[in-house]
Amino acid sequence: MSHLESDVDAGARAPANKALLLIACVLLAIPIVGLLSVNTYAKVEPTLAGFPFFIWYQFLWVFLCAACTWAAYRVVLVARPRRPFPPRGARARDAGR
Repeated sequence: MSHLESDVDAGARAPANKALLLIACVLLAIPIVGLLSVNTYAKVEPTLAGFPFFIWYQFLWVFLCAACTWAAYRVVLVARPRRPFPPRGARARDAGR
């Protein structure tokens, strides 16, 4: 095997699970859709601790957005398996061939 072929094989990665990546995309789209539909939450009632619905709905989305982003990150980690790193110094050894 030539030096170029070994570099190509070293960079090969297992294919990603496209169904899980689609789930991650949906998780990232949920806050966008929830906050862009302004007509559904542009109102005063019901109030919560004196704050109008508009304020506390958006504040709630701060935490929901963080949860959706974290969940999407975890799904992507599962969907795209990592390849192991080469042993330390292996690249320098292979370059000397």
